[in-house]
Amino acid sequence: MEKVNRLRQQFTALGVDGILITNAQNRRYLSNFTGTYGVLLISNDQAKLLTDFRYTVQAAAQATDFEIVHLPTKESVYAEVVRLAEEMGIQTLAFEEANVTYAMHRSYANAAKEKVELVPTAGIVEGLRMIKTADELAKIQTAAEIADAAFTHITSFLRPGISELDVSNELEIFMRKQGASGSAFDIIIASGHRSALPHGVASDKLIESGDMVTMDYGALYQGYRSDITRTVAVGEPSEQLKAIYGIVLEARNRAVAGIRPGITGKEADAFARDYITQQGFGERFGHGMGHGVGLDIHEEPFMSTRCEMMIQEGMVLTVEPGIYIPDVGGVRIEDDIVVTEEGNRVLTSAARDLIIL
Repeated sequence: MEKVNRLRQQFTALGVDGILITNAQNRRYLSNFTGTYGVLLISNDQAKLLTDFRYTVQAAAQATDFEIVHLPTKESVYAEVVRLAEEMGIQTLAFEEANVTYAMHRSYANAAKEKVELVPTAGIVEGLRMIKTADELAKIQTAAEIADAAFTHITSFLRPGISELDVSNELEIFMRKQGASGSAFDIIIASGHRSALPHGVASDKLIESGDMVTMDYGALYQGYRSDITRTVAVGEPSEQLKAIYGIVLEARNRAVAGIRPGITGKEADAFARDYITQQGFGERFGHGMGHGVGLDIHEEPFMSTRCEMMIQEGMVLTVEPGIYIPDVGGVRIEDDIVVTEEGNRVLTSAARDLIIL
């Protein structure tokens, strides 16, 4: 109930006396419920999970701090939320504006009429999620270890003549065998000239000798995700690509050495970006230096040239500088870190020096 109580502490500042949670990951974070349908209704002294007959038994087992309310149909949720809100003494009800469509809002508003005032909010639970608990960190660490093991495995699988899809499938199968429930996201495998595509999802392109192969993947473990990128060479790469690899690795090292509580995401981004720019490749590093990771693969903060959010102890972040040259190739090296009191600790440990297979 600690997470719910932390949420309740924000009610006064929001000017509400209750909140409706419709985002699936926020619902899981607060209640531990992993079903695909349900909403949370939370007041200052009550917490209810509304779901249908498919999940009522599961909800009772998982969401032990919540009263489970059976919904006869999905459509009945609007009237039931308003009825329960009145019963719970909620006069001003916050809702997650990013997860309530116009049609849904209209249905809630029609049910509420003059009974309950609906107040849009954004990023409330997501703000809590930025700081990981010990249990969350343990799950992310396991997800990272599975990804590390997958890298060791895939280096013995990579060879000329296999497709990017072959590599993607092998990674996912291996991670599942290690205890992952799946891949953390659509696996990126980009080889040769395609490695210049930052989000080059695996294709049927065959890997050729001399190709750089960028592999961006992660494990999904008990709802939590890791996110790692390694770039290796299959056969001897060009001197240009070797030089780029060295620049990206140094940029990664500088960022890891510099990230600590109390700096902004913009300052964190600069540790890597300034070095890459000094080496003449600033225009070839077009994405942010990293982002939060947890229940979602992309969470706040998003470290970029515009991020003024402060880095805090307990955040889990990616560090992922890259250089991408069209028609030549690219390199990205990515690790997951947890921010500690004095700096950070790296969660992923797969080899980072250039591997030539």
